Amino acid sequence: MKIALIQLNIAWESRKLNYEKAEFFTKKAAEQNCDIIVFPEMFNTGFSMNLSIIADEGIGETTSVLSELSKKYNINLIAGFPIKAPVEEKGRNMAVVYDRKGMLIATYTKMHLFSPAGEDEYYIAGDNTVIFSIDGMPVSIFICYDLRFPEIFRSVAEDVQAIFVIANWPAERKEHWETLLKARAIENQCFAIGVNRTGTDGNGISYSGASHIFDPLGNDICFGSETDEFVVCEFNPSEVENIRFKFPFLKDIKDTK
Repeated sequence: MKIALIQLNIAWESRKLNYEKAEFFTKKAAEQNCDIIVFPEMFNTGFSMNLSIIADEGIGETTSVLSELSKKYNINLIAGFPIKAPVEEKGRNMAVVYDRKGMLIATYTKMHLFSPAGEDEYYIAGDNTVIFSIDGMPVSIFICYDLRFPEIFRSVAEDVQAIFVIANWPAERKEHWETLLKARAIENQCFAIGVNRTGTDGNGISYSGASHIFDPLGNDICFGSETDEFVVCEFNPSEVENIRFKFPFLKDIKDTK
């Protein structure tokens, strides 16, 4: 499986500019025969609470753009963006997945909202995990702050080979990001694929990229620097079954409730 991790330096609250960047990198990923391209959380706006400006009204412009990109370049695409349904007062911090034909195959609403930044005041928390398949690889996805809550990762672990985490994770807590991502890979014996943004947002918060793919043993097989926006990595999903057969730790889990 060949994946392009897009550590986008997101243009603050400018969907048009970010759509242009998305097409540039999607084309580049397709030219390098990538199977999947992954963009960060809120790739089209940055981590903003300004819903009146940034949020799509339900199935809107961003959905159409992403669907068209995946279809045009024959690539599976994962990205995060904010939406707001007309009947709801708050928005939703979403992750979406499109197949090579531009079909929407999965959606996920961020379950843990970052209350220190007031995210819970503007967004509705999701209450369900999601499992889906990309080119035959069973996977799940979470968003940023979710990474601090291992229980939700454990709930999908036995049914997946990889777990994606898309984020706007600040540089000042980079060590937490990398440590937790590696831990999720080791404890769940699957690939943990974290994609984080670069640059500085409109609130003056800096981001270090530091996107990684950790294998089921916790080996760091791919990583991005503070300036890389395009990182490509290959791995074999079947390694998960081999490692779980050799070290069947998940079978020894006890229910403590």
